[in-house]
Amino acid sequence: QVQLVESGGGLVQAGGSLRLSCVASGNIFSINVMGWYRQAPGKQRELVARIASGGSTNYADSVKGRFTISRDNAKNMVYLQMNSLKPEDTAVYYCNAYVERWDHRVNDYWGQGTQVTVSS
Repeated sequence: QVQLVESGGGLVQAGGSLRLSCVASGNIFSINVMGWYRQAPGKQRELVARIASGGSTNYADSVKGRFTISRDNAKNMVYLQMNSLKPEDTAVYYCNAYVERWDHRVNDYWGQGTQVTVSS
């Protein structure tokens, strides 16, 4: 089995910064794409940013220029540096990873989520 564990959420004032971290562990042969999604109350889960194993990235338009995704392949970790936070960034943030296991099956895994609250 594969586990994803997020950390780093919390309460911050508008304009502030937070850094989210996520570590993947378990039956991991390799990890292709890692990413961050978020879900605000009453809204669908949406992509925030994702990064491939080679380093290419994609960002939601709403966070471009404010958020930066990075990863440490050796540690199976992905990070999300969030700057200039806005109240509309308030959501539960979920880590996601496409993992190839040692049996070479590829599955999509999710963390349990971490709350980010931005006060105005």
